[in-house]
Amino acid sequence: MMVATLLSSSVNALAPVSVRPQRLAVRNLIAAARTTTTRLMSSASGGSSPLGEDKMPFYALGVNLAMQVGGQGNIKTLLQDEELEIVLQGFCDNLRGHTDERQVLQTYGPALNQILQQRSAQLMQKVQQAGQAFVTQFVTQNPGAIQTESGLVFLETRAGTGAQPTVDDTVEVHYHGTLTDGTVFDSSVDRGQTITFPLGGVIRGWQEGLQLMQEGGKATLICPPDLAYGEAGSGDVIPPGATLQFEVELFKVNTPSD
Repeated sequence: MMVATLLSSSVNALAPVSVRPQRLAVRNLIAAARTTTTRLMSSASGGSSPLGEDKMPFYALGVNLAMQVGGQGNIKTLLQDEELEIVLQGFCDNLRGHTDERQVLQTYGPALNQILQQRSAQLMQKVQQAGQAFVTQFVTQNPGAIQTESGLVFLETRAGTGAQPTVDDTVEVHYHGTLTDGTVFDSSVDRGQTITFPLGGVIRGWQEGLQLMQEGGKATLICPPDLAYGEAGSGDVIPPGATLQFEVELFKVNTPSD
């Protein structure tokens, strides 16, 4: 469940990748691995395993560590396959005590940060351009869509007849969130459970869009990055500079006095 995805971008903003000469808290990582691995494996539907059952717990630890590292600044999208192999070599060498970690990081850390920053900027530019093209096409193909001064695109698909929320209200909604390529990053519809939250605590695109709706209504919201997660993105799910599309159904508006 990714309700946190809807929170204000200031909450989820990721700091730039930075390399510092410090040791990993291996004990904490392993503890986190136990918790996350148990949760993921309990919900798994089965399937073939790459290793024998006696070795899969250690494989699961590797998967968990990769999930934690891969979510930092979308780093997994910035490296080529051969570079990932080098990363794995450095990871294993350090765990085995075969490296002078301080010397390596002090010598090559600045170069790594420069590479990642350059690639991040290039990737974000492509994502932003794709988002702008998506908005233009959507507005052209949907005559009923309106684009507000902020850049939000709003398309009412079913008119509501009930209360209209303000930013001070709490709302109950269903939503289905996708990237411009159709990738689903979060969906209360798929989970089969509505969510309720203070409208003032979510991304700006939702704050503006929901205030254009009434109870019982449905709408499509296209949120440019400035109204979503900006240059930070959100974890390894929403890339930096991404334009987001939401299908939203407003069920209930609760005012502070209710």
